[in-house]
Amino acid sequence: MARKDKGKRLSWFTRAAKLAARAAGRPITFMIALAIIVIWAITGPLFHFSDTWQLVINTSTTIITFLMVFLIQNTQNRDTEAIQIKLDELIRAVENAHNALLDLEELEDDELDAIRKDYLDLAKIAREELKSRGRDKVKSGH
Repeated sequence: MARKDKGKRLSWFTRAAKLAARAAGRPITFMIALAIIVIWAITGPLFHFSDTWQLVINTSTTIITFLMVFLIQNTQNRDTEAIQIKLDELIRAVENAHNALLDLEELEDDELDAIRKDYLDLAKIAREELKSRGRDKVKSGH
């Protein structure tokens, strides 16, 4: 299986996104953000609650929010891809698993809906069978 060489360096964006995501999720980062807001609020009377005083916090939070959206999306995309690869490997490795389920995330919505319906039908049948037999396990091989 192809795998990145551990010695290979990540792109500058990947390194920056990982670092920012890690830093943003720490309690100290929350405390710093809270301290900035408290300091800003306390300085209100000093600046007579001017338009500029308000603009500083509005502009700052807008810029930070805008940038964080992209960092969060990048982190979520990377995590989702890694999870999909791991799930694909589990499907591939499990005997009697349906290899057709590999890469489902690449299908169109209507194709996914059709496959989901098949599995919902299987689940319904299994529940009905369980109910009629009054057993905990139905045809599970245990």
